[in-house]
Amino acid sequence: MTVDFDGTTVLVTGGTRGIGRAIVQKFAEAGARVAFTYRSSAAEAEALVEELEEQGTEAFSLQGDVADFDVAQSHVDAVLDRWDTLDVLVNNAGITRDGLMLRLEEEDWDAVLDTNLKGVFNFSKAAYRPMMRSGGSIINISSVVGTTGNAGQTNYAASKAGVVGFSKSLAKELGSRDVNVNVVAPGYVQTDMTDELDDDTRDSILDAVPLDRLADPSEIAKSVLFLASPAADYITGHVLHVNGGLSM
Repeated sequence: MTVDFDGTTVLVTGGTRGIGRAIVQKFAEAGARVAFTYRSSAAEAEALVEELEEQGTEAFSLQGDVADFDVAQSHVDAVLDRWDTLDVLVNNAGITRDGLMLRLEEEDWDAVLDTNLKGVFNFSKAAYRPMMRSGGSIINISSVVGTTGNAGQTNYAASKAGVVGFSKSLAKELGSRDVNVNVVAPGYVQTDMTDELDDDTRDSILDAVPLDRLADPSEIAKSVLFLASPAADYITGHVLHVNGGLSM
């Protein structure tokens, strides 16, 4: 399915690497104007903006911590100042600080919940009124772990399960305002993090995935574009699992 997002304004949090970068690139390829946030790597952000502009995409980057509400508000305001509208918000930014509960520090819990869950609240809150006026789509990135749980990831699983509950509730609030709120829950994806897995761990993951491979980030991105497209106009409050059959 080819989707035309020409004239559409998109904001993606955590847009320089992995799934976020793939989402930014796919929206750009489909004709959208794209802004994306990043936290630390200015060089990566600048390189991505240059890449997008070379292919004819209007794009800019925004630096800051998604866990800070004032940052989220300033980022949304910057998009509105430049393009007057915000049509699609993708809350993708996320971190992991894994460890068994026995050894998990309070700061590890707080950091993951602040980024992965509070960050979704911050940007959704900042975009709430503008999107109420014009309609649009909010897509939040959760994880298969938010449904299944995973040893050593109590903080991450809690944050991603929270994203699902948050999204379903927000979908009920905004449905009458022509704003759809949905969730994409990836399984294991070929990113920098999975590149670091040892062979035994990778093999055990693949044994659990019926499609017998990790997802490419572009496959997650295509699911996001579908939910943002007119083809999904009557879908809201939904969790789209993109995990190769890992969880059914």
